[in-house]
Amino acid sequence: MMKIDFHTHIYPDRIAGSTLEKLAGNYGLKPYTDATVSGLKASMEEAGVHISVVLPVITRAGQVQSINRFAREVTPEAFDHSVGQILSFGAVHPLSEHYKEELKMVKALGLKGIKLHPEYQQLYIDDISMLRLISYASELGLVIVIHSGSESDREQTLHCLPRMARRMLHEVQPKKLVLAHLGGFREWEETMEYLAGENVWLDTGFVAGHMPADQVEMLIRAHGADRILMASDSPWNGQKDTVDFINGLSLTEKEKQMIFSENALGLLGLTIHDSIA
Repeated sequence: MMKIDFHTHIYPDRIAGSTLEKLAGNYGLKPYTDATVSGLKASMEEAGVHISVVLPVITRAGQVQSINRFAREVTPEAFDHSVGQILSFGAVHPLSEHYKEELKMVKALGLKGIKLHPEYQQLYIDDISMLRLISYASELGLVIVIHSGSESDREQTLHCLPRMARRMLHEVQPKKLVLAHLGGFREWEETMEYLAGENVWLDTGFVAGHMPADQVEMLIRAHGADRILMASDSPWNGQKDTVDFINGLSLTEKEKQMIFSENALGLLGLTIHDSIA
């Protein structure tokens, strides 16, 4: 069964070590890889993951060009059935004055989408700068992945709770939007109340080992397996652990197939051997 991990992170070799050390210290986490291209590919070989979607996180507008250049460099022109392929999204900062031009550049580079991180970017998901960016990215046909819920166990002001996300969904009505961490890390009761059945995809990033299997199954049943994406949040959770977790759920083989790859292929508009451009 083909497997696509819809939520991973890597960095250029020259900064991967320092970046990982800083993030691990901030959140008290032990990474599963060294967050390099080679480290992610080794993890994919172990887990039997065919494609990893890399989600760059931008914290200031000046990073746009370098991040998108790296994204283009690590993404091949076409994909096949082999294990260990990388597909990177691009990056645009919500406060950029030139966000429309930058989104068009992401599209022109052949990149399939962008990642927004309300906690890192310190913006509420229903802030006008977020709404206008999501709206225009959707107009361009880009996939938008958004971090939702908490970032760690520590207390914090959250900028994307499921109820906020639902307001955004109803106002903007994006066509291809993914909420990470099953709609909101550690906010899964609110996900059930506000997001189950809505027109949005949910990924399983950082869920394995943090959310009880029966609660995951209940949420998948309520939302629909056709809107769930397998995701690890590598290097912060193991890809093999995530694959094993989903395989262990009380789901049909068809539901697992949708979650492992079919939903992702459809959302990305990707068929194997197709060019990404």
